[in-house]
Amino acid sequence: MSLFTITFAGQGSQSIGMMAGFTDAAAAIIKRTFEEASDSIHTDLWDMVVNGSVETLAQTVNTQPVMLTAGVATFRAWQQAGGRGADFYAGHSLGEYTALVAADAVSFADAVPLVTFRARAMQDAVPVGTGGIAAILGLEVEAVRALCVDAADGEVLEAVNLNSPGQIVIAGHKTAVERGMILAKERGAKRALLLPMSVPSHCVLMKPAAEKLAQYLQGVTVNAPRIPVIQNADVMAFDNADAIKQALVQQLYRPVRWIETIQYLAAQGASNVVECVPGKILTGLNKRIDATLNCMAITDSVTLAAAIVKSDARS
Repeated sequence: MSLFTITFAGQGSQSIGMMAGFTDAAAAIIKRTFEEASDSIHTDLWDMVVNGSVETLAQTVNTQPVMLTAGVATFRAWQQAGGRGADFYAGHSLGEYTALVAADAVSFADAVPLVTFRARAMQDAVPVGTGGIAAILGLEVEAVRALCVDAADGEVLEAVNLNSPGQIVIAGHKTAVERGMILAKERGAKRALLLPMSVPSHCVLMKPAAEKLAQYLQGVTVNAPRIPVIQNADVMAFDNADAIKQALVQQLYRPVRWIETIQYLAAQGASNVVECVPGKILTGLNKRIDATLNCMAITDSVTLAAAIVKSDARS
């Protein structure tokens, strides 16, 4: 029997109208989930997704609760429609929190204010305009790490999202990121793209935010996950609260090791992978990491139904 993984995307997958393709029962449970989240932080997340501006949605203090809610809402729609139970969960960056909710390690009621606090702490650590984050396409991990060293010039510049072979994200001071983008092109990168994110996630500039997050997490109840959650910083699953909290703190200033995460899951026999947030970003990455995986993206009610059939057929 092939094992099954559900993955959850983080910042960068958001878009205005991203929940519009869900209809009938799925639409109802998604709307209720957004209402539940909005009530918990006194912010209308549904209106932000339906009627908001791209610029507002891209602000990390908005993106993080929106993407957590979108992931949980899609996961609930999956469950309601009879979707197969997962053997593993994994989430990219912020998506790790969604995975922990799906695994019953953190309650949704706690997770929404938690990620909202996380977002504010991250934004406070690096004022808008000071930090930057960019995707480097066409260079491998070690080459990107080397150019970060060469382009830093006394500032912070690190390889932070190890997304797939040939797609590595760098982050740090904005001027260092700009130098890194230029150097990447000089060294053969196909493209270097500045990303629409307001904080330089997963680099050492986030250590002040990590310290605040550690304090906040002391008051959050964390249970042993019902299903293993492969966490970003260590590519490991933990089953006790202290280890999970420590992994979440470290995740803020350490790289997202997505390549290794998918390789680990494939090695465990998890050949079916569903992306349970509207979008296809992780599905594209996962296929590039391991072409043998059966990758499915849920973007609307049609793809939700198709993913249920395909995952059942390959069980």
